[in-house]
Amino acid sequence: MSYDAEATRRRIFQAAAAEFAAHGLAGARIDRIATAARANKQAIYLYFGGKEKLFGAVVRAKVDEICHSNDLDPDDIAGSVGHLFDWYQDNPDLIRLLLWEALETRGPVEGEDERRVMYRGNVRELTSAGVAADLPEPARTRAAQDWMMTILGLVAWNFAVPQLCRLILDEPDDAAALARRRAAVIEAARVLAASRATAPAAPR
Repeated sequence: MSYDAEATRRRIFQAAAAEFAAHGLAGARIDRIATAARANKQAIYLYFGGKEKLFGAVVRAKVDEICHSNDLDPDDIAGSVGHLFDWYQDNPDLIRLLLWEALETRGPVEGEDERRVMYRGNVRELTSAGVAADLPEPARTRAAQDWMMTILGLVAWNFAVPQLCRLILDEPDDAAALARRRAAVIEAARVLAASRATAPAAPR
């Protein structure tokens, strides 16, 4: 049987995503990743260049996945924000990875330039869809950036602090509590979009 390098890379990547989500960058172990991936440690260094670069590649891929799976459409707030909420619920590893990155990374993150370019593309899509259409540049781009960051925060916080949600919502049924939060987040996004649409035009 011939050696399948691409299959080995995929197994390493999947094992690394689970390991980093569970233990963070500092706590992750290359030997555990290698065992879970049925690969040797040398393959990990060969394909990814070490633990830090592997962590960066995993985070970058997860962020890229959500960016390509979800569009924030100002004309369909309920649909797009609800879909984003459901995506985070179905993909809990992204929140864990981003929290580990925030806790353990100092200075620029691995692949920062590429991730910045991706987010700039998301912002351009929002301005093209009409976000802050009444504002001149660069205020329009800044408003779209703020809108996107606010929506992401409204959604992601529910999955970043499940203990806090449980204590504040005081709901015996976790599924019911999450449904409440989903509806509340969608309504908050609607209000934000409406306030942006009715805001007076900025002086030019």
